[in-house]
Amino acid sequence: LVPRRLAATGAAEGAESPENVVRVPWALRVRLQRSAQRRQRKQGEAAAAPRTGKLLLRSRRPELSQPRWQTVGRWEQPQLVSGGWKHRKACGDYFQLEPSQTAAPALQTPPSDGGQGPSFEEMGLQPVLLAGLGGLSISRPTAVQRIAIPALRRGRSALCAAETGSGKTLAYLLPLLDGLLSRPAAPEVEAAGPAAPRGLVVLPSRELALQVGAVAATLCRPAGLHVRGLTGGGAAGGLRRQLRAPPPGPAVLLGTPGALREALRRPGPGEERTQVVVVGATFPTGLSQTLGKFTDVGQFVTLATQNLHRLPPHVQQKFIRIKGQDKLPELLQLLKEHPASSGAVLIFCKSASTVNWLGYILDDHKIKHLRLQGQMSAAARAGIFISFQKGDVSVLVCTDLASRGLDTSSVQLVVNYDFPDTLQDYLHRVGRVGRVGSKAPGAVVSFVTHRWDVDLVRKIETAARKRTGLPGMDSSINKSPP
Repeated sequence: LVPRRLAATGAAEGAESPENVVRVPWALRVRLQRSAQRRQRKQGEAAAAPRTGKLLLRSRRPELSQPRWQTVGRWEQPQLVSGGWKHRKACGDYFQLEPSQTAAPALQTPPSDGGQGPSFEEMGLQPVLLAGLGGLSISRPTAVQRIAIPALRRGRSALCAAETGSGKTLAYLLPLLDGLLSRPAAPEVEAAGPAAPRGLVVLPSRELALQVGAVAATLCRPAGLHVRGLTGGGAAGGLRRQLRAPPPGPAVLLGTPGALREALRRPGPGEERTQVVVVGATFPTGLSQTLGKFTDVGQFVTLATQNLHRLPPHVQQKFIRIKGQDKLPELLQLLKEHPASSGAVLIFCKSASTVNWLGYILDDHKIKHLRLQGQMSAAARAGIFISFQKGDVSVLVCTDLASRGLDTSSVQLVVNYDFPDTLQDYLHRVGRVGRVGSKAPGAVVSFVTHRWDVDLVRKIETAARKRTGLPGMDSSINKSPP
């Protein structure tokens, strides 16, 4: 479209003939100009206007912040703060995911339930177990407990998946103990002693076995049930002596895979139907094939919470693009700004050597701390995490050994000194804060150093902006419970 005056000028100069010029009516030309001016004015206002309201994502660059009300479409590719973080000039940049709620999702009651949802009493649990819950100062079931306990009490084998810190331990212990109380062992079975535990709980680490064993003992004490944990770290003969020590014939046996394999002479279930329950926040690939070697996976029911595989919406999460040489000063500054009265601190490293090296540096700066890593002997590891839980020391430098299952309700700050290798590892680490029973949601600070770290951060930022689960997780677990 050529304005009339320009067309006339062009014809006069011989640029083009009038016959080739499309003349635009004056009224249409005015409308087009006004429309263009309105677009320019709106774009200028949008660029100049500050982001108002509460933020979902806060960036050092305000134009990349995202307000909580803004929704990014499923197929839309948002502009990412971390989009240019592979360039060396990005060092010093950061963004922060702001909490969108104050309480853990596990404590929220679905609207359909009305009120607080089914209580432990309404679930039909034995009165002696309710007394044990009183000893743990627990009165209200969490989301995963409301889902899992009724299904497991019916004897269903299940995959039970829920976010970290949501109360999964009681979700499987309570129906296990309730079933043992409902079906007492025959006298001849009790006489068989340690060779026939009626309930078996297999846990991935020594520390988690000790923790779950303490919870099980509190629940079993009023019920008159015996529970025993195999700690491992010694010869098979020593483990069998632990198993035979009085009182004989534990109703529930807990231990790590290695300790149980060495101690038990007769592997495999008996003639009666065995209920198998697999519990976790994330599951490894190929789990169904592994389970299929000794049980009928087709009979399993899937129990999952709505917040599974999602970033915790109540935990503040900060990502800092930083050079490797600057991580130590940044960590020391964080510890200086976080006094012991503000809660405990977990510092995650990728390797045992980094844990030890960082520990020496903290010693030089007179920062009292504990260290926990898998290369320590069983004797050295014994009591370290228990001491940390009691609050004897408020800083723990550790590997991912401390990221799964352990109760860290006293922790208020998690520092990813080394960024995790996988999104699953990130979920487990961030789940050390904001747990059921925590006094405050807490915060997570992650140092992003390597180019491959940036790949994971981009996936996390995209999921946060779109309010979706993290990619690459087992979608078969995300099913509605029956």
